[in-house]
Amino acid sequence: MQKIIETERLILREYNFKDTQFIIQLLNSEGWLAFIGDKNVHTEEDAQSYLLNGPMKSYAENGYGLCAIIRKEDLTPIGMSGLIKRDNLDFPDIGFAFLPEFMGQGYGFEIADAILTHAKDTLKIPTVYGIVMAENIGSRKLLEKIGLRVIGDYTFPSKDENLLLLKIDF
Repeated sequence: MQKIIETERLILREYNFKDTQFIIQLLNSEGWLAFIGDKNVHTEEDAQSYLLNGPMKSYAENGYGLCAIIRKEDLTPIGMSGLIKRDNLDFPDIGFAFLPEFMGQGYGFEIADAILTHAKDTLKIPTVYGIVMAENIGSRKLLEKIGLRVIGDYTFPSKDENLLLLKIDF
């Protein structure tokens, strides 16, 4: 287990292939489907491919990526968070998602704030972005609570969904 960050209640660690069942559960949760989108991850093979071509590839290429959020008290995986390098942004953006039963308990702020500190102090990244659907009020409030500010609209290449782009400079 490659631990990246440890907070009072949480551990952020790199994903491995033992996480496939959790990935299937998280990527098919209501919040993920509503605010991130269907990644068509429904089988163990789909989950392994997602991990290999997403988070694990990012660890190798960038030195960071999306990671598992583990609750310390019982070692339960509760969500995903980390930094994502996009081809069309100069700096990474922070992402997070939780299983519904773990939302509203302060875990989002706890891990997102720690990730920003890690980005600034350890990875020496001078800027972090956030990308959020305008109607995803909870995620937008969390991004603003950790210090990001809206700087404009954002659209992923080859998609026509309008999103908000937020940013923090260190």
